[in-house]
Amino acid sequence: MTVHPVTSPPVRLYCFPHAGATSQVYRGWQTLGEPRLRIRGVDAPGRGARRQERKAVNYHGLVRAMAEQVAADLLAERERSPGLRWATFGHSFGATMSLAVAEHVARQTGLAPVRSVLSGAVPPALQRPGALLAAVPDDELLARTAADGGTPPAVLAEPTMSRILLRMLREDDCVRAEFAREAAGLRVDFPLTLIAAREDVHAPPERVWPWSAHSTAPVRRVEIEGGHFAAVQHPKETLAVIGDGTDTGTDSDTDTDTGRG
Repeated sequence: MTVHPVTSPPVRLYCFPHAGATSQVYRGWQTLGEPRLRIRGVDAPGRGARRQERKAVNYHGLVRAMAEQVAADLLAERERSPGLRWATFGHSFGATMSLAVAEHVARQTGLAPVRSVLSGAVPPALQRPGALLAAVPDDELLARTAADGGTPPAVLAEPTMSRILLRMLREDDCVRAEFAREAAGLRVDFPLTLIAAREDVHAPPERVWPWSAHSTAPVRRVEIEGGHFAAVQHPKETLAVIGDGTDTGTDSDTDTDTGRG
């Protein structure tokens, strides 16, 4: 008798960008050879693929707008691929947004994600309330952004693109200013994976792990080498972590040490 391995249905992975970015940061992820995952970037209204739409100017408006996009795409994809599962990934600013959207979509559709992956972000209780960037001069904000290493130098050097970047950073900071108050009560009943980089000055591991309090389900903690943008700068390794976490039977509370040589 031949025994065939049981394979889980594929996972639609909705990816949320960091502050000042669009879903273009995930454009190349689909080609990295992770067969379990189908990548879909999620844009805020007024940006990227949704640039013709009116912007959402606050936390709750942005969550609703992005949840509508995810829910519509998810239901359409499940029509084409019955049994399709879904998950979310968000980095930095996108981490809080991804979890809030996942919770909203689960309530709206009755379909819970298999997992939400939060990278390089501290939970709302540890975030400083209020806007932080409005009074920062342009040159200083560009220098900070360059030091973080997540933005291509060509974008920082080109006047038009850098002006757009600064505008988006400040818009996102206004939404982030609401996290400590509006997202403090965010709770989910599906598993989380937390990814933290050892040299991340904004979200070191000990400040990322308290996200565990936002889920009643098991939480997986993954510590990696690198700075704030390590998870998005090494997408193949990150997708391997996500793929492992969305496999059946891996929803246990674990700590994983992932080194990069």
